[in-house]
Amino acid sequence: MHRPLPARIGAERCGGAPVMDVRIEATATAVLVIAEGRLDFGAAAAFQKHLERALAGAGDAAARVLVDCAGLEYVSSAGLRVFLLGAKTAQRAGVAFALCALRPPVREVVELSGFGRIIAVYPDRAAALAGTRGSPP
Repeated sequence: MHRPLPARIGAERCGGAPVMDVRIEATATAVLVIAEGRLDFGAAAAFQKHLERALAGAGDAAARVLVDCAGLEYVSSAGLRVFLLGAKTAQRAGVAFALCALRPPVREVVELSGFGRIIAVYPDRAAALAGTRGSPP
């Protein structure tokens, strides 16, 4: 059972399109945070609120939150900070936290920054679901 909670966040691009879309889906096994667009300074604070909401609801979903980055085009240092804060909050709450399906530019930023050693990163959603099953954070 999926319960999608869509949101548009961030500043406006030329043409009026939002910088970032976020959907939160609660399934029987995880809370999915599905991010699309650009996670930059303008979108970071609102994305952090969505991530905190997902983490608060993770107790009902086998205690794990997965950020699906398949639609994420860009992550700035402000976005990396939100990932780190989410991972720390999850750890304190006993919730597994992972990123998955990173596009090459986003994966490069995560790897170069060293965040891949701090936060679990999986190649796709299925691998993240399998890899976080029963895992302590």
